[in-house]
Amino acid sequence: MNAPARLDTTPRLEDFPFRLSDNVRFGDLDPNQHVNNAVYATYFETGRVTLMKLPEYGLTPPGLAWIMVRLDMHFRAELHWPGTIELGLGVVKLGRTSVTFEQVVFSNGTCIASATSVGVLLDEATRRPAPLTAEVIEKLRPWHKRGIEVAPPSI
Repeated sequence: MNAPARLDTTPRLEDFPFRLSDNVRFGDLDPNQHVNNAVYATYFETGRVTLMKLPEYGLTPPGLAWIMVRLDMHFRAELHWPGTIELGLGVVKLGRTSVTFEQVVFSNGTCIASATSVGVLLDEATRRPAPLTAEVIEKLRPWHKRGIEVAPPSI
């Protein structure tokens, strides 16, 4: 019996509303002269931290912090130096205390890597997870991944 045809699940950069550019650094390379797989965690971190921690986005209320609790990466193509990359991020799920993101790294129109990551809002005093505030939920709305219905968290 033939396997069913798979739909193309290659990410499209335009589906990720939060984007920024970065450079591939010479120090990112491994002995095979392509970007080392461990470096992608740093690329994905750059996207998340830029959105979640910069004050102009208002996603880290006083007394709270974000911690990453999960990162699942999919390597799709090689990346070389020199070059530039486009980082994309979109919210795909809201939990009571967490946000799930899909993230991508693109170079020259090609998806090089993708990831799913989960961040948890943390009370800095108790070091325990804190419920997402109504304000944070609203401020995350512009960053919902295109084509995905992101439901509000269950209370």
